[in-house]
Amino acid sequence: MSTAMFARVTFYPTLLYNVFMEKVTSRRWYDRIDDTVILGALPFQGMTKQLKEEENVKGVVSMNETYELQLFSNDAERWREHKVEFLQLATTDIFEAPNQDKLFEGVVFINRFLPLDNKLSGVPADVGQINTGTVYVHCKAGRTRSATLVGCYLMMICNRGTSCTEEWTDWPANVLALSAFSYNTRNVM
Repeated sequence: MSTAMFARVTFYPTLLYNVFMEKVTSRRWYDRIDDTVILGALPFQGMTKQLKEEENVKGVVSMNETYELQLFSNDAERWREHKVEFLQLATTDIFEAPNQDKLFEGVVFINRFLPLDNKLSGVPADVGQINTGTVYVHCKAGRTRSATLVGCYLMMICNRGTSCTEEWTDWPANVLALSAFSYNTRNVM
């Protein structure tokens, strides 16, 4: 069985597992990383109003494949109907990680929502500027594919000279682990 087929077959059982874990453990469906980024699991259609009104979500980056969005979540068209910008960087679950082109495209998208005085250096800032708002970055569980993109975004934030150590205590453990691994790997090579 191919990895893509395995990911499809296990999608609904593992989504149900994620819902269960959110209900019976301290795991949250999403976490605010900073003023601009929320890292989360698949946003169900019923969460749209809450995300827009309470979290000021103006953009969504989905690391999901199209079939993962079909039944329970908004696809590009539905997000746009709610006046929310949408970027899909489809990456197969479980066995694949987003490639560098997808990660850079995701960081460029997030950069559009940063305040003008807080743009990331080395990242195009003039394409479709939104100015401010929150970007909800997600995959199915918000723990691997989307956390990889958020880790890259955080490394860009930390590389511009601001101190990130005070904020690290608020970051979810999966982002801390990915950021620390990437930082240590980069410094070894």
